[in-house]
Amino acid sequence: MEVPERVKRFEERIIDLRRDFHMHPELAGQEVRTSGVVSGMLEDLGLKVVRGIADTGVVALLEGRGNGKTVALRADMDALPIQDQKDVSYCSRVKGRMHACGHDAHTAMLLGAAMVLAELRDSFNGNVKFIFQPAEESIGGAERMVKAGVMDNPPVDAVFGLHVSPELETGTVGIRYGIANACSDDVFIEVLGRSAHGAQPNEGVDAIVIAAQVISALQQIISRGIDPLESATLTIGTINGGSQANILADRVEMAGTMRTLDSAVREKIQSSIEQITANICRSMDGQHRVTFQPGYPLLINHHGMTHLVKKAAGKIVGDRIKEIEKPRLGVEDFAYYLQRAPGAFWRLGTGSKEKGIQCVSHSPYFDIDEDALSIGTAIHVQTVLDYLG
Repeated sequence: MEVPERVKRFEERIIDLRRDFHMHPELAGQEVRTSGVVSGMLEDLGLKVVRGIADTGVVALLEGRGNGKTVALRADMDALPIQDQKDVSYCSRVKGRMHACGHDAHTAMLLGAAMVLAELRDSFNGNVKFIFQPAEESIGGAERMVKAGVMDNPPVDAVFGLHVSPELETGTVGIRYGIANACSDDVFIEVLGRSAHGAQPNEGVDAIVIAAQVISALQQIISRGIDPLESATLTIGTINGGSQANILADRVEMAGTMRTLDSAVREKIQSSIEQITANICRSMDGQHRVTFQPGYPLLINHHGMTHLVKKAAGKIVGDRIKEIEKPRLGVEDFAYYLQRAPGAFWRLGTGSKEKGIQCVSHSPYFDIDEDALSIGTAIHVQTVLDYLG
C-alpha cells in the first residue's frame, strides 16, 4: 500500500483533530489541553512519551525494527490572541484566541504521521522522534525544547518541519535551499533629557524632540546605508514618554525590531543605530542608552535534506513543487533545531481560490483548505521512510 493510501485511512481523524484544536486554542505556554490530547494519543500508539518538556511540550519516540538513524519531525501547538471572525462550525470557542497561524494543522498532521508510521514500525530500521513544541509565537519554545534535550537521547540525525501557506494552492509544496528565514533582534532605545515647564523650554532638554529626530534618522539606515540588493528591515514599534502636556519629557523609551539575512548587515545596522542615536542626543544636549536583545537565528535549510524533502514530496504531489526564490524576513524558531542537526523546513500549500481560502496568517479570518492535511501528513511519512531507507 502506497503512503497516500495509508494516510487516506486516517484522513477523517486528522481533520477531526485539526478542528478540535481549532475550537480549543491555547496561547503560548498554556497548551495544557492540547498537549494532553497529543500525549494521550501517542501513548495509545505505543510510543515512548515524555510530557512537560519546556512546561507543555511533548516528545515521543517510535522505535523501528532495529538499530539505525534517528529522524525528528516537529510541530508547534500554540495559538494567538486574536478573535476568530470566521463563520464556520469549528470556529474558536475561546474568546480572543484562535489558531491564526496553522499550528492546529501542524499538530494534527504530525499526529497523523505518527499513526501511519506506528503501523509501519516493523518496516524500517532506526527511530522517529515526534516533537510537539509550545510557544513558537512568543518566547521561542524551540530553544527551550533544545536546551531540555529533545535533540538527544537518542541523538537526532536529521530534523524536518513544515508550515502551512495559504499563498500556495493545495497540492503545491514550497521548498527553499539555504537561508529560508531571517534572524531577528529587538532594539531598545532610551533618550534622556531634562524636564522643564512648557513655557520655558530653553531651561530643559526635550527628550521627545530628540526621540523624533532619532526615529527619522534611523529610517535612513536601510534606505541609504544598506546595499539595495540586500534584504533588511528596521521598525520602531513603540514609543513612550512624557507625563503632562505642559512639561518637557525627561525620558523617552522606544522599542523596535530588525530583521536581517546576513551577519555583516546585522552588525552594520546595529552599529548605525548606536552611532546615529549617540550623535543626535549629543548634538541636542541629551543622553542615550541603546541595547539589543537577540531573537531567533537564521533558518538555514541543509541542501541535502531539502533535496530529500523535494523528492519525497514529488512522490505525493508530482511536479507541483515550487522552489521559493527569496527568503522570508519573518522569523521561525525551527532554526534552533537546525543548529543541532541537518534538516529542512518546507511550505505546504493550503490555499484555495475556489473555496475562498486565501487569508494570510495572523488574520481573524485565517483558515486552511483541509484537503491539504492528508498531503502534509503523507509528505511527513514519505520523508521519514526515504531518510531511514
